[in-house]
Order: sequence, then C-alpha cells, then structure tokens
Amino acid sequence: MAISSPTLEARRDQAFPVLSPDEIGRLARFGERRDYQAGEIIVERGETGRGLTLVLEGEVEVWRADLSGAGDLIVVYGPGSFQGEMAQLSGRAALARVRAQTAAKVVLIAPERLRALLVADADLGERIMRALILRRVALIEMGGGPIILGPADHPGVVRLEVFLARNGEPRLVLDADTDPDAKALLERFHVPVGHWPVVLCPNGIMLRNPTDAELARCLGMVGRLDPERVYDVAIVGAGPAGLAASVYAGSEGLSVLTLDSRAFGGQAGASMRIENYLGFPTGITGMALMGRAYAQAEKFGVEVAIPDEAITILSPPGEIPIRIGLGCGEEARAHCLVVASGARYRRLDGVGLEPFEARCVHYWASPVEAKLCKGQEVALVGAGNSAGQAAVYLAQHTAKVWMIARCADMAESMSRYLIDRIHAQPNIEVCLRSQICGVEGEEGQLDALIWRNAQGEEMRRPIRNLFLFIGAEPNTGWLGGSGVKLDATGFVVTGRDAGGVEHGALETSRTGVFAIGDVRAGSVKRVAAAVGEGAGVIAAVHVCLAGRGK
Repeated sequence: MAISSPTLEARRDQAFPVLSPDEIGRLARFGERRDYQAGEIIVERGETGRGLTLVLEGEVEVWRADLSGAGDLIVVYGPGSFQGEMAQLSGRAALARVRAQTAAKVVLIAPERLRALLVADADLGERIMRALILRRVALIEMGGGPIILGPADHPGVVRLEVFLARNGEPRLVLDADTDPDAKALLERFHVPVGHWPVVLCPNGIMLRNPTDAELARCLGMVGRLDPERVYDVAIVGAGPAGLAASVYAGSEGLSVLTLDSRAFGGQAGASMRIENYLGFPTGITGMALMGRAYAQAEKFGVEVAIPDEAITILSPPGEIPIRIGLGCGEEARAHCLVVASGARYRRLDGVGLEPFEARCVHYWASPVEAKLCKGQEVALVGAGNSAGQAAVYLAQHTAKVWMIARCADMAESMSRYLIDRIHAQPNIEVCLRSQICGVEGEEGQLDALIWRNAQGEEMRRPIRNLFLFIGAEPNTGWLGGSGVKLDATGFVVTGRDAGGVEHGALETSRTGVFAIGDVRAGSVKRVAAAVGEGAGVIAAVHVCLAGRGK
C-alpha cells in the first residue's frame, strides 16, 4: 500500500529537521547513549514508548505495518536526526517499528527527560515539538495505527472511528463490503462475516467489537494508575476549561491528573470552525485548537487518562486526599479536585429515534459523519452557534441541509456572522417554528424524516442521517452524595451561593473541590470563558494546597 502524506510533502524540512552540532550537544545531555547493530530493533510496534531517539552515527529506519504483515518504510534517519512523534512525549505505545538500518550510535531520551528539554531549551524545544506534531498528523494521513474492519456505516465502526479521530489517533478503516484487502484479512484471521467491528492493533492483538476503553488499553492510550500516588490536583474533564486548568497547573509545577470519559476537547473539539476565539481571525477547527492545548498539557507533564471516567467521589467531605472512583474499577487520589465535566448532549425524545441512535443520529459533525452522508440530504435540529457551525460545514459535503428549529428567529441564540453565512448557502433551508414529529426506517437504518412546520403542515423527506444540536445537560450525575451542591437544573453551585468562598469564587460547597466551565452554574457558555476559568482556578488551587502544607 502506497504511503501518502500531504503534510510531509509540504513541510518535510520542519517534520524532519537535521540538528547542528551545537543542538545535538544540547539535546544529548538529556539522554543516555546506546549502540545498536545493523538490523537490531530499537522500538517494536505496540511497545511502551522509550521516548526520543537521537541519531549520532549510522542510520535508523521507521516501518509502518502494512496489510501483508511485512511493513512500509516511512523514513530513514541519519546523523543529526531524531526519531519520535507525539506518543513519545507521554510514553504511550509506539505505532511503528524502529530499527537500526546500519550499526548505529544513538541517544535515548526518556519521556520525562524529553519534557524537561522542551521546557528548559525553548528554541530547540520549539523545533522538536513542531516536528513531533507534524509526524503525528502525517501518521493520521497515512492511516497508521490500528486497522478497523467492517461496513463503513456500521454503528460500531463509526463509533470507534469517531473515538480515535476525536483523540487525534491514527487509524485505517477498511470497508468489509467493498475493500479486497479487508476481505483478505478477514479470511486470514478466520473472522466470521458479521462480527463487526474487528480491530487489528499495532501490537498484533485482534479485538472483536471492543469498547472504547478496551481499544484504548490495547493501543496504550491509557494505562493503570499508580494506586499509591496522590496528585496535587485531579481535573475531571478535558474540554477547554479542563485543558486550560491542566496546562496552567502543569506549567506551575503541580502534579496533575486529567480524566475524561471520551476524548479531549469536549463540545468545542467537535466544532469544525471556531471564528470568534481571540487571536484566530480566520477561524480554527475545534480539533486543532484543543489538540494544541492537549499537546501543551503533555509538554508540561500532565498525566492525561482518556478514556477514564470519574463515576463517584468515594471520600466523605473533609477527608484528604479526595478519592475519586473510576469506571475502570480503579481510584485516583488528589489533594484538590477541579470539576470540569461539562455537559452531555440532549436527546430528542418522543419521536421514536431510539432504534436509529447508534447509526443515523449524530451529535457532532466531523469528517467521519460528512463521509457517511456525502451527497445526501440531511436534517439538523438546533439554532445555537454549534448548530450553525455544523450546518455550514455539512453544506460543503451534502446535497442539502434542512435546518429545523422551534424558535421564531435564530438571532435569539446564534451569532450574526453564522446567520449570514447560513443564508448565503444555497443548499441550506431553514425551517423555523418547526419540529420533528415522526421517523421511518427499519433494522436501525433511518429512511425518512417527518416534521411539522409553522403552518402545521407535515414535511416528509428521504433523510438517512439526522444531526441533533439541541443543547446539553450538566454532566453532574457522578457527584451525587458527594456534598457538592447543585442548583435546581443540576449545575454546580460555586462561591457565595455555595455557602462560602474560602478558596475563591470557583470553589464549591465542598472545601478543596472547584468547578469551572459549562458545568458551573452561572458560567458563560463560551470557549474563551471556559479557558479563562480554567486558568483562574489554579490560583485558588495554590491557596488551598498552601493551607494544607503543600
């Protein structure tokens, strides 16, 4: 299979820089020298990453697994080059095999020492960080990482592809209905037709219909937590607020554990274009913005566990450390806790969508969904900014977007620039004072959608994909019985409304537990506001830690 990466073609010099003798010396002091014989494996696919490999003498080659089990040569590194990508920054499993092509002298720089280098040497660290990010982008473009087998529109295939895409993980999806390579793999591994999805991990393990967590464990995205470790602060949620808190806490030397049940970026990470965030006049995708924040957090040594869901607070109020029960059966311990668990998408009840949820009903619009409905008519319910961004994006890939909203005027909840852009799109039709009243389909496949317009007339269209952007509910169910006060709608109460401000206006009714972002009662539901709260809460965390002798 041919390797193709537009990023490498356009930015090869930045992706594969050759260091000067001075830079080699500055980098080498952070690692240990090793010698390898020709053909010797330095890092095997699926192994825990050892960090960066700086080549002093000889040549080192990197191979990606191909469908035959042999491999495709990605690149050969010579003297002054360094091998590694974003996985090496946090010690996650390697996605490619690294082998000495000739006898080679190298310097191995462990993940923690690599992070120290990035902070200590800003100029050299910038070049290395840019190269690591570009190489990860190239791996995504080349289809590195696990291979997902199954029909392209199968609910399990879509679920896993979206999960990996939202976490910036490379993957290759082969349609079992049409791709001859997929059929050959299924025959080789004796997989019965219909047992979808099947995943082949880089370490050679085959998974059948894995959960997100099972796949993440196999890929080394998340590992076991140290049960004896007590972090300075645990942050639940890796959206804009949680990532901002992670970056500021990590950069200020605190030990940080950041948890999220699904992916980094939250709802912002699913946006295909954010145009009102300060400093990006031409806009930026939510994935790009949040991906940079995630990389910053890793650079400063934040331990990010995704997917690892916080399901309860185990310790009673006043007990230190705070113990957090996780869905995987483990627990995490920290002196302070920041709740940034955001919100869960609302579902449209009462119209019979349940049989179609896993396959035809979507709560974000990304390239994965755009590929599924290319050239089709789709319907989108909602009238907020997220709905507007999704409608404009989908209009570029579909025949028509029916935008259905109960409101009489989108200006009640949507920014003017998005309204203008929607009206400028010839294939977006806005249906105000309208609502879904029925669906048609069978075997989990939506065939038609029915809605009632402002005149009381019913519209029926042959629509196979429905997008819902009808708001969200606070993700606070896991806080039940914890002593953290919620308001009548389930949002976390903070500051004076919570009964005191011992450690600032973002502290909850439970000392040492703070809340930021969309989950907090009274917060402004904007990315910039969430980032501001994430940065600000760390000052309060410092005060709390100081009071506990930390």
